[in-house]
Amino acid sequence: MVDLVTSRFKIMGALVLALALASCASAPADAPADAATKAAWQAQLAHWQGVPLLLLGEEHDASAHQQWERDTTAQLAASDRLAALVIEMAEAGHQTDGLPPEAGEDAVKAALHWQDTGWPWKRYGPMVMAAVRAGVPVRGGNLPRERMRGAMQDTQLDAHLSADRLAQQQAAVREGHCDLLPERQIAPMTRVQLARDEQLAKVALAAQQPGKTVLLVAGNGHVRPTLGIPTWLPANFEHKVAIAQAASASSAINIEADYLYRTAPLAPKDHCAALRRQWQAHPPQPAAGQR
Repeated sequence: MVDLVTSRFKIMGALVLALALASCASAPADAPADAATKAAWQAQLAHWQGVPLLLLGEEHDASAHQQWERDTTAQLAASDRLAALVIEMAEAGHQTDGLPPEAGEDAVKAALHWQDTGWPWKRYGPMVMAAVRAGVPVRGGNLPRERMRGAMQDTQLDAHLSADRLAQQQAAVREGHCDLLPERQIAPMTRVQLARDEQLAKVALAAQQPGKTVLLVAGNGHVRPTLGIPTWLPANFEHKVAIAQAASASSAINIEADYLYRTAPLAPKDHCAALRRQWQAHPPQPAAGQR
């Protein structure tokens, strides 16, 4: 008899990987932020001196956003304000603690168990190495793959957000997966999203150092104050959220973010088109008991 959860997990894993490849590996080059935008951000970062946690949200296919993250890492490290760099791009449990500042990129990638297919090192490596060279630990914050199946079944996660915000998160999951997920998978995949946010928050909290800032880098959806990582922080825990946008920001994101870092729009690209064709040509087979 087919393991229903395993079957679902394999289908969802393949789709998530394909989405990552579409949004990162084949993304067109985009223009870096202009000097005025960079200067304004540097001033804001200086103003936030001492904030325990700074969350940066990116669009994965905008290279200007990865440059922003690299520059922010370097600026905080240069002023001895960076406690740790926590990243969505590596799983929790993998970190660079113990590596010397002169460690080579191969050693760093091995320590983080870096998956270049989903997260191209040419995009994220400069940010990671800026921390390593400064002697600052880099820690994976994402939910380990082997725990995703359990998260899908953990109905207690459904109660973390209010009913209306849970509905918003489910809508975001539906849209983020190009409306390709069967409706029965929306709730399980939303639980995975919630579990990932919880894990990222835990790693960031564990990395705290008095007087310094933990920098957490993830996709825009993960850092959204009303739905993402901030909802897993203790009440009144001081933090700031900065979101990078290469297109028109939604009103909700504009209102929620403490800072909006605008970059040049990307060339129009339908990341879902290829996935739709693949889905139509090879639709997932229903598991036992679902026919």
